[in-house]
Amino acid sequence: MSRLFVPNPETTTGKSKELFNAIQSKLGMVPNMMKTMGNSPALLNGYLQLSGSLGEGVLGAKLGELIALTVANQNGCEYCNAAHSFIGEKLVHISGDAIEDAKRGRSADAKIQAALTFAKVLTEKKGNVSDSDVAAVKAAGFDDAGVAEIIGHVALNVLTNYFNIAAAVTVDFPETALA
Repeated sequence: MSRLFVPNPETTTGKSKELFNAIQSKLGMVPNMMKTMGNSPALLNGYLQLSGSLGEGVLGAKLGELIALTVANQNGCEYCNAAHSFIGEKLVHISGDAIEDAKRGRSADAKIQAALTFAKVLTEKKGNVSDSDVAAVKAAGFDDAGVAEIIGHVALNVLTNYFNIAAAVTVDFPETALA
């Protein structure tokens, strides 16, 4: 059971209602995480803005989802693990094997592996990466924009992981085991 009130998109008013309407029109639903974030329109809007901006970045949707899975599993976030497994498979068309590998921070593709390794290191070290950590991801073919976006994706996913865990948001995607 959620530790925070879960606003009803149909009866909510104000800025949260506007954001819920936009989410509903885009996704066909308002996921529980976003409903719960709607307690603070500032938080929900900030999340949507950063997520949308990163979605237009150089990394692409597939790598963004794989990073999200790696970070969710690093942090033990059942909600994000379920959501990104579903989104990865159904919307981004990532294979089941690649999804399971990403949960463990692995990929058969060397460049993706470097990004997932960097995401894991970034999470484990709480941002205190070394020069050699950054050099390794750059050596795999990521420029400064790519490295910056990997950091941004990790930060976005830490936000959602911590929010879902702390608020005990009810999972409304098909559940799947953490790695």
